[in-house]
Amino acid sequence: MQDLPAPPYDLIILGASGFTGKYVVKEALKFLNTPSSPLKSLALAGRNPTKLTQTLQWASHPNPPPPIPILTADTTDPPSLRRLCSQTRLVLNCVGPFRLYGEPVVAACVETGCDYLDICGEPEFMERMEANYHDKTAENGSLVISACGFDSIPAEFGLMFNSRQWVGPAVPNRVDAYVSLESDKRIVGNFGTFESAVLGVANADKLMELRRSRPKKPRPVIPGPPSKGPTIEHQKKIGLWAVKLPSADAIVVRRTLGALTESPGGLPGRNESEQHIQKREAFWSTVKPAHFGVKIGTKSLLGIFRIMTVGIFIGLLGQFAFGRSLLLKFPSFFSVGWFRKEGPSDEEVRSASFKMWFVGRGFSDRSLASQGNTKPDMEIVTRVMGPEIGYLTTPIILLQCALILLSQRNNLPKGGVFPAGIVFGPTDLQERLQENGVTFDVISKNAISH
Repeated sequence: MQDLPAPPYDLIILGASGFTGKYVVKEALKFLNTPSSPLKSLALAGRNPTKLTQTLQWASHPNPPPPIPILTADTTDPPSLRRLCSQTRLVLNCVGPFRLYGEPVVAACVETGCDYLDICGEPEFMERMEANYHDKTAENGSLVISACGFDSIPAEFGLMFNSRQWVGPAVPNRVDAYVSLESDKRIVGNFGTFESAVLGVANADKLMELRRSRPKKPRPVIPGPPSKGPTIEHQKKIGLWAVKLPSADAIVVRRTLGALTESPGGLPGRNESEQHIQKREAFWSTVKPAHFGVKIGTKSLLGIFRIMTVGIFIGLLGQFAFGRSLLLKFPSFFSVGWFRKEGPSDEEVRSASFKMWFVGRGFSDRSLASQGNTKPDMEIVTRVMGPEIGYLTTPIILLQCALILLSQRNNLPKGGVFPAGIVFGPTDLQERLQENGVTFDVISKNAISH
């Protein structure tokens, strides 16, 4: 069988003229045809060629736009998506909410055998894609990886980074991530994120139903008893009040830890080198599973009540159609100003940043964990930090995942639907993020006195 000719594009950005899409284009242009970058050819795709052309001008500014092809494709038109996917090695999908628009894109990638990355933070979509397409992708060599943005790479890599600081015989029992969003101006979120949250509440029962219908996955063995923290807590060490955040992060992390339980040495690459096999197995041998939760933190207790108010609005109104239409019509009112339809200004984006603290508690010696009622006697605090989450950090992460996929494809699994952590864990993604403004630090290692 002769090899098929290589597709004309390394990468196509779908939904390039959307709020996040245009920042993804801007990030991609930094790596197009630069020395040592695997990204040599790029196309932009979406429904409206005029908007895509304007996006390219905006993203190239102050330079003139490079000659990048503009392709028309629509998620409601499967043949247009198949044509698109047959022209590229990799699709970056920025068209959300993914539960409404994502599946046709995944289906087209799977059918044509190209790889797929997205910035989804919707657990039901990710798990449904795995249920519907995993076998087919494993067979025809298409890699489908969701949540390659602020959802959920900082959580996945932050947990792995914290867990790798526990050097034997020490073991973690629980790691909690505290997300703190900061800005000199006001924090304004992406309307798509708000819409996804509202739809997530509306479809929560579908996710439960999907999980019940699927075979149970093995669970990692975590030393020591599971512990639940308070609903609202004051973490003095990092100076934050915090409340539990129902985000995709914890779910994605659990999927990666589940995959690791099934394949303790990680996932074998399509055609990996001996050296990479050793690197991969060595990497995973240092990652220790832990119970994981995510909380959102603010400097004041008042901030926590604001967050809880928004949560209650979405939780109550998101359950019925009229409530959802109110939420989506007046996002600024129901989110106390955090989300608005037109998104943040460039200045608001530039002035925002995030810190994600990982507070790991565990045992200085694994043998202590098996003694029943022993409380953790050790704490390791690490931190992941970066620029604004939706428009700066997300494109940085997505592009670095894409560049790894383009340059190291043989070291990655042949195909399948996976969370990002299990695929990118042993690669150089963390170092690349570090070089591009998303940093990882160890803050403290202490004994806990009871």
